[in-house]
Amino acid sequence: MRVLITGGAGFIGSNLVRTLLTGDYQVGVLDDLSTGHFENLHPAAWFRTLDITGPDLALAVAEFAPDAVVHLAAQTSVPVSVADPERDHLVNVEGTRAVARAARAAGAKLVLSASSAAVYGEPEVLPLPETAAKRPANPYGRSKLEAEAVLAEELRGSGTDFACLRFANVFGPRQDALGEGGVVAIFASKMQAKETPVIYGSGAQTRDFIYVGDIVSAIISALDAPEPLALEGIDGPAYNIATGREMSVDELASALRMATRYMGGIDKQPARDGDIERSVLDPSKVQAALGWEARAPFENALGRTVAWFAR
Repeated sequence: MRVLITGGAGFIGSNLVRTLLTGDYQVGVLDDLSTGHFENLHPAAWFRTLDITGPDLALAVAEFAPDAVVHLAAQTSVPVSVADPERDHLVNVEGTRAVARAARAAGAKLVLSASSAAVYGEPEVLPLPETAAKRPANPYGRSKLEAEAVLAEELRGSGTDFACLRFANVFGPRQDALGEGGVVAIFASKMQAKETPVIYGSGAQTRDFIYVGDIVSAIISALDAPEPLALEGIDGPAYNIATGREMSVDELASALRMATRYMGGIDKQPARDGDIERSVLDPSKVQAALGWEARAPFENALGRTVAWFAR
């Protein structure tokens, strides 16, 4: 299978590329390297430096001629989305539209698009099923929800199967600790440097932390799905990719203290605009459809992540 990955030089993308290349896949990567890193690129992967909102996308996709496209390129920072919602919309919504059209024109049989737990906003019920109310609390969540609608609009009835994978809070090797990286990456980096990490809010806020290796295995399960993924009902082509386990930021910080042997303090500052208090997703739908579940033990996954940052 020929698989094209947008954002393949980024955190999740580079981990996916390496895993696919160990199997029976030919892999292509599109990345503008604005947040991805050249050193993340695998030499065995076909690569083009490209902005998905630019004019050359369709030509590049046609050149690689993928059987499947995994769309990971995105603006992923909540604070950045609050500061510049127009840019957030351009990349996440119009970028998804462009990728869907280019994939369809190139004859791809499947498009998998990364979505987010942020589409739900503050929950009414936990864990959140795919059918839960969608009330995004920030421009990032709104853009990811609109991107799901755009994907369906462009591909439903076209002969190209599609699915939106709503990732929980992903962590693992190659995550960027700079800027607005994931909380695990930021905390691990700071603790190992003996710098004081900052918790925004009380620390009681919760998330569903999932290891990147589990995300990669979920994507591969979707690539190899024996049945179409864009099903009607149960919120259509959306699938929660999560552990289904809720953990507070304070609990995460304590686990990272042990893993990094950090003895310093932790600063607490007011919660940021757009942050929500609790989030944990129900992965039952993807378990039933694909037989997938998150398998990485949290302590082992955290240890592998800390070891990578130490190197």
